Amino acid sequence: MKKTIALLLFATLGCSVYAKEKEKNRRPNIIFLLTDDQRYDALGCMGNTEIKTPNIDRIASKGVRFTRHYNTTAICMASRASIMTGLYEHKHGCNFMHGAMYPDRFDNSYPMILKREGYAVGFAGKFGFGVKESTDYLHNSYEDLPVERFDWWAGWTGQGYYETHKNKYLTQYAKAYPHVSSALGAAGSDFIKKYGDKNTPFCLSISFKAPHTPVRPDPQFDDVYADTKFTPSQNYWVDNGAHLAEQSRGGRQFKILKNQWKPGVYDKSLAKYYQQIYGVDQAVGMLVETLEKEGIADNTIIIYTSDNGYHCGSHGFGGKVLTYEEGARAPLIIYSPKAKAKRRECNALTGNIDMAPTILNLADVKVPKNMDGVSLKKLLDNPEREMKDHQMLIQAWGSDPIHSLSVVSNRYKYTYWPYGEGMAPQEELFDLKVDPYEMRNISGEKGSHKILKKMRKAYDKYVAGWESEAVSVNSYKQYAQIYNRHIPWADKKELMTYNDYWTNKIKAKRLAKRKKR
Repeated sequence: MKKTIALLLFATLGCSVYAKEKEKNRRPNIIFLLTDDQRYDALGCMGNTEIKTPNIDRIASKGVRFTRHYNTTAICMASRASIMTGLYEHKHGCNFMHGAMYPDRFDNSYPMILKREGYAVGFAGKFGFGVKESTDYLHNSYEDLPVERFDWWAGWTGQGYYETHKNKYLTQYAKAYPHVSSALGAAGSDFIKKYGDKNTPFCLSISFKAPHTPVRPDPQFDDVYADTKFTPSQNYWVDNGAHLAEQSRGGRQFKILKNQWKPGVYDKSLAKYYQQIYGVDQAVGMLVETLEKEGIADNTIIIYTSDNGYHCGSHGFGGKVLTYEEGARAPLIIYSPKAKAKRRECNALTGNIDMAPTILNLADVKVPKNMDGVSLKKLLDNPEREMKDHQMLIQAWGSDPIHSLSVVSNRYKYTYWPYGEGMAPQEELFDLKVDPYEMRNISGEKGSHKILKKMRKAYDKYVAGWESEAVSVNSYKQYAQIYNRHIPWADKKELMTYNDYWTNKIKAKRLAKRKKR
């Protein structure tokens, strides 16, 4: 009898140890949350006392908040492609006016790699780019979407709609959740319930449309910022942009989009912008609540960021695209239940190209060697360390004058503006430590000679890498010459072919409307 009891106790103890070891070695679930056009400081946890983001702030209080996170291309299509693949734009070859992503590159995106490694992968929201062998950047058909490659799908290409019922794969949520932000919260919650089996890990990517234009905040939150007066940024409006390179004012960011942020309408515009972010915050709350109810919150990593920033009138700009702080920087929060960090703020330089390798590394999956980004996993245990010295910020879209290439380091940002038609190509150098709002271009100052030389060297190395690594399709090879600061404008101006496409297109639409009247 005693022997039987002993054997039972041993067996029970053995099962308990095995269960604990199995629990310890469980692969984590991963939820990647992406907003559209959310500037880096548009969160309460980033020190903004005028915005309300309680659910996202709660995640940040338990995770690590990254203060110097940049999108290496500050426009949705290219940025989302970089997030998925861990590659700079010239290596994945995908952006408006250039082309869709070729299938072989998408095969090495983080969702497809995780699927091959046994993860259930789901996607909801704005996918943002087509996957096909074509140079056609007008990628608004559902046939270009990789729907069948995912285990679960509730997404769309193009911009999609704020009205839930207009988005093909979300119509079942339209009655209960008429606004797409809350519908994405509901859809994501359903995915978690369906795939939350502890024996099979999942990766769910949700890309919100908000706060991208057209401005369509959820009316149920109209009272959140009613009649609120906001404090403009220190570099707000046109008089704080006169010192910038002339080229920067050559695109629709200055010509057209600034109008929604001009004095007199600023408070109203920012209220709606913040209200759209508040809708996202409420959807995030839905997802976290579902994780807790399903009992899997302690094994689920949450990453929150944006595909680019937004100027909101800074320097007199609207939109994003330009490599200035408000356009290129974005919030980044990573919460991992198993992380050891005691400090919640990380000031290391990071980029959207780091998302794919970080996600793979957190899933204990091998990171492809061709990825340009680095895993940020070590920063979750020790936020005080550094992962890189510098990275590129690319602008190869839109009106000719605003095409540029930048290098941002742990302290400085160097930009070369190659366009020289009626103006001289220009350099900009900002010391972001003492001048975070980029109000003083120090490239011509004597005391900046050493750092200028250093940043030029890093810049030239990136251009040389571009020449050897750029894809042979979608007009990327030519940018190695366009960005080369040693080649005079006269020898490369014929390579600039986009002109003022979007400005002319908008003007043509307005003219057509006037004629109809």
